Amino acid sequence: MRVATVLHHPARPVPSYRSTLFTPSPPKMKTLRFSFSHRSTKFKVLAAKKQLPELRSRKQKQDGEKLLSRNQKAEEGFDLGWLPAFPHVLIGSMSNFLFGYHIGVMNGPIVSIAKELGFEGNPILEGLVVSIFIVGAFVGSISSGSLADKLGCRRTFQIDTIPLILGAIISAQAHTLDEMLWGRFLVGLGIGVNTVLVPIYISEVAPTKYRGSLGTLCQVGTCLGIITSLFLGIPAEDDPHWWRTMLYIASLPGFILALGMQFAVESPRWLCKVGMLNDAKAVIGNLWGESEINKAIEEFQLVIKKDGSDLDSQWSELLEEPHSRVAFIGDGALASLLVGVTNFAGALCASYLMDKEGRQKLLIGSYLGMAISMLLVVGATSLPLDEDFSHNLSILGTLFYIFTFAIGAGPVTGLVISELSSNRTRGKIMGFSFSVHWVCNFLVGLFFLDLVETFGVAPVYAGFGGVSLLSALFAYYFIVETKGRSLEEIEMSLNANSTPGNK
Repeated sequence: MRVATVLHHPARPVPSYRSTLFTPSPPKMKTLRFSFSHRSTKFKVLAAKKQLPELRSRKQKQDGEKLLSRNQKAEEGFDLGWLPAFPHVLIGSMSNFLFGYHIGVMNGPIVSIAKELGFEGNPILEGLVVSIFIVGAFVGSISSGSLADKLGCRRTFQIDTIPLILGAIISAQAHTLDEMLWGRFLVGLGIGVNTVLVPIYISEVAPTKYRGSLGTLCQVGTCLGIITSLFLGIPAEDDPHWWRTMLYIASLPGFILALGMQFAVESPRWLCKVGMLNDAKAVIGNLWGESEINKAIEEFQLVIKKDGSDLDSQWSELLEEPHSRVAFIGDGALASLLVGVTNFAGALCASYLMDKEGRQKLLIGSYLGMAISMLLVVGATSLPLDEDFSHNLSILGTLFYIFTFAIGAGPVTGLVISELSSNRTRGKIMGFSFSVHWVCNFLVGLFFLDLVETFGVAPVYAGFGGVSLLSALFAYYFIVETKGRSLEEIEMSLNANSTPGNK
């Protein structure tokens, strides 16, 4: 999961049900949880099936096939196979809501905080209050993989709420700069763990068919968190102490997450790895359907038998193929609110397109759109244009960047890294990728102003656009499409020592 937003400081890139259509016996109504039955549709399909052998002309046969296709599409329109997994994914996405909230929470109140805590007018200390969050996230992301491997996702989520809640409360009660820094560091520590954990959890719990769409809830949660914090930050312009209320509010989602995870399911893949086979079967049956149990367990055990348990995996394995290819993939109040809304709109578009167009197309289109938006900003700042037109063009470029980022680079990157990672090293690969992400965020934020002063705005943004173009080329040549394939199928197709699957 990546996020793009505009902060108070210089902008920086942050980060089934399947109906059996034909049966020899008369149709029976089948009751499934969270699904609808379609008696009339099935009778039409069965009638068409019965007549097909009797059709003699090619035209009649084609008409029958068209009838079948229309009825299949009619049933797909009422497909609710994603619904059983949705509550569990939604609870996990609460972590991303916290992530987005803490990104935006310092956007407005930092001036009031600096004045009250005694470091007003010191840009270095103001920047430190914001960036210490990133340092904590780096530490958390490095440790998250090992925690998830040993404790499972549910328990790791619950343990991780401790620094999130404590950090928010310490920050809200801070009366010195040191207290504020410690609180922000603890929050960053918790966020670092969660940004790694959520894509892993969603990719392992969601049914294969809906994994992409459900995976975009990461970005949706982040956008909602940013919008909420920016909206709540509006009163901070008139109330210099309002920032404490905002930070107290930040502790509430942590309590909700800890309680919600008590009722959420554990990853069936992790349950299978630690020998809790009956529990894994129960989760698969409830979320994916009873018909998927035997196939899923067989795939899990095949991969575990070949790779071994991730409990004894080593960091050095990230340098070996195919793991190395995956590990290196990642790397005004109302105005800010508009940016957040744009980000949210892009995330909604991504949730619709993810499982229809595929991950690779979204990534390529996203990076190309980001490159175009950077060129718009370059043109607005370097060409001899009318002042108002130049200003509007710069705003358009910024909003277009946020939108195209939210469609692909934001939600897809975290999900596709998790999908392409092996069962054995998934936690460590995600931890490494996100730690690199946080380091890059920190470095860009640290040197951005110096680069602008040295080279100018246009060359710097042109450089960002060039990186986006290179990312689009990388996605075109090296990203493997994962749409509609189980994690085990993807892993076996990437591993040269196993039988290749369909690509």
